[in-house]
Amino acid sequence: MTYTIHRDCRHFRGHLPCRPHKQQGVVCESCGYYEPFKEHILIIKLAAVGDVIRTTVLLRKLRKELPQAWISWLTETPAVVPTRAFDKDGVDEVLKWGHDATLIARSTPWDWVIVLDKDREVCALANRLKTKKLSGYLLKDGLPAPADELATDKFITGIDDFKNRENTLSYPQEIFRICGYEWQGEEYLFDPRLDQPLPEGVPARQPVIGLNTGCAPRWKTRLWPFEYWEELTYLLSQKGYAVLLLGGPDEDERNTALASEGNAAYLGYFPLPQFIRLVGECDVVVSAVTMAMHIAIGLQKRLVLFNNIFNPKEFELYGRGEIIEPHPPCECTFPISCDKNCMSRITPDIVLAAVERQAAVLR
Repeated sequence: MTYTIHRDCRHFRGHLPCRPHKQQGVVCESCGYYEPFKEHILIIKLAAVGDVIRTTVLLRKLRKELPQAWISWLTETPAVVPTRAFDKDGVDEVLKWGHDATLIARSTPWDWVIVLDKDREVCALANRLKTKKLSGYLLKDGLPAPADELATDKFITGIDDFKNRENTLSYPQEIFRICGYEWQGEEYLFDPRLDQPLPEGVPARQPVIGLNTGCAPRWKTRLWPFEYWEELTYLLSQKGYAVLLLGGPDEDERNTALASEGNAAYLGYFPLPQFIRLVGECDVVVSAVTMAMHIAIGLQKRLVLFNNIFNPKEFELYGRGEIIEPHPPCECTFPISCDKNCMSRITPDIVLAAVERQAAVLR
């Protein structure tokens, strides 16, 4: 029996009927939905959530240069990887990091694998993938190493704090160069999750200033003093702004205490998709370098960004915000602890002025 199967069709799955067949009853032999793909590309960027979000800029370039590519993305956070169901530039497939996904990755012939994590387990997987081209990182002598010259600079800035401070490239520029491209202002590709319900209590008054009061526990030196948050919520409310406190479980106690002062609303913490939807209700977001920062950038919000320990050149705000740093500048790079408390040199009146500058753009 002869039966036509288009295994190179973007709709073909193999283990179940494709969507055009289920919806229209078509078969491969005479299907008008046949959409062959050429290159088979795998992006590996597992975490953190914010890093995954900002890596989505690469999809816009890949779709422009290789419009007929099939793109898979291996990650720990599938919720923030955009698919073609959301946007034509999204990925065809999201693979959730784990045994099943790595088994699929190792059993698939790839034309191009892009590895943007330097974790040993990720680099070890890269060594075992069948691919015509590998960009980014692999394992050499049991330790991470650049796969080629294009990844060398980014590799060095990750192991040398002095070189990190000297770097003048933003993250989008760096990952584009790893792939042999030049970044030309491509934005994040980000789903605003408008399908998610809004929690009750979102301020109706405009503009809404979202204050993301925490940061990941890895570098608590980024935390702004609690009493400064207290003063800022008061100053903003006195100026007539609606203030919305943002955060996760780690910020719950802090945000509850701030809300008790009566100058800000706190609706609780939520699963990631609903948190994204909530940030979308803000006009200006104030945040340290966190996942919320990248969500705000992805949603094209005005942003006031605290920074002390990172190279500010790393962050691309697309002209929709400003970075506030201690003066004099912090002398540390990625410290776990520090007794200099440089964040206390960013006073509430400085942040208020920055928020007002950003809010004025929206009027």
